[in-house]
Amino acid sequence: MTQAITGTRRQAALGFIFVTAVMDVLSLGVMIPVLPELVKRFNGGDTAAAADWNVLFATTWGLMQFVCSPVLGLLSDRFGRRPVILTSIFGLGIDFLFMAMAPNLWWLFLGRILNGMTAASFSTAGAYVADVTTPENRAKGFGLMGAAFGVGFTFGPALGGFLWQFDHRLPFLVCAGLALCNWLYGFFVLPESLPPERRIKTFDWKRANPVGSLKLLTSKPNLLGLAGVGFLFQLAHNVLPSVFVLYMGFRYHWSPQLIGLTLMGSGIAGILMQAFVVGRVVKAVGERGALLIGLASGSLGFLVYALAPTGWLYLCGLPLFAISGLIQPGLQGLMTRRVAPHEQGQLQGANSAMMGIASILGPILYLTPFAWAIRHDATLHLPGLPILIAAALMMGGAALAFRFAHPISQEARPD
Repeated sequence: MTQAITGTRRQAALGFIFVTAVMDVLSLGVMIPVLPELVKRFNGGDTAAAADWNVLFATTWGLMQFVCSPVLGLLSDRFGRRPVILTSIFGLGIDFLFMAMAPNLWWLFLGRILNGMTAASFSTAGAYVADVTTPENRAKGFGLMGAAFGVGFTFGPALGGFLWQFDHRLPFLVCAGLALCNWLYGFFVLPESLPPERRIKTFDWKRANPVGSLKLLTSKPNLLGLAGVGFLFQLAHNVLPSVFVLYMGFRYHWSPQLIGLTLMGSGIAGILMQAFVVGRVVKAVGERGALLIGLASGSLGFLVYALAPTGWLYLCGLPLFAISGLIQPGLQGLMTRRVAPHEQGQLQGANSAMMGIASILGPILYLTPFAWAIRHDATLHLPGLPILIAAALMMGGAALAFRFAHPISQEARPD
């Protein structure tokens, strides 16, 4: 399993990493309709108490991502990607079983902590993609990761809602089964992507933490600026799970079924973008051009969402916002070129840690202005206020990208 990956083996490995990424994001998507209702049941139907617990669950999950992603990333730089990915997948399956059997809220809370720790394997999967793709094709590889993100968030909530109607523990059991089957497949099929000679020699705890991981970002030209672009993008993107369901129901009076179809349509548009457009655009305009186009389109898409007075005009923003799918492939392509092979795991861990911070801040940043805006809707007429905040953050990311997202020369690339 440690031999070099070439040809067909590379494609099979990327396929497995795609499925792994889908499972990680699917676990998040399934939780969207399931976890609040389960928490509400444990609280005897008390919606207010359930809301308090859900805020605690969401911020704790983000905190676990923030703390554990750099550790897993550096572990993969030291011991290889394969053992870290397989351990995380197995742990994710056990976590789902744990939550399925939870007898009370505190057990469920512990399960969410473990879930946040093991779902941090997304960072190691990103390092695997960087290992098995050439710098020229890396953006296309990260486009595959973006497609996995779209698949998980498109079909995860639908799967969770469908299984919930049969039994409130069934979504957890099904996800556990999928994760453990994925682990079995990977155990027998997944090759190692990082050969021993390219690994770091020692595991340094000083670098295996969110603060220590920032040292890598400050040690390479423009890498910290690019990480800032990624953070602003993640923070802006967090508006989608935070308020969009409430926003569409309040402003356009859409039914839950129509909202679900709209979110699914948005997800499918994102998947098609990643699958068929990203590679062509990056080839035509480069990673910097793709990043800037994606950030500009994402900003405009958010503006349409925030200001559209009717549902039909809102839907016109879907294809425009789908072009924001160029952001991550372009950004990851630029960032991974600036670090050596033995630093890819640490880089992806640092990126995932920032994603964890965005997950912690997002609900507060968007839900509070939304509640204030709808309370004053008669005078302000601005229920889209939180989405305007997201658009401003995306524009800030575009300004940073214009300053720091410059291609690196062949001579300046680390070995």
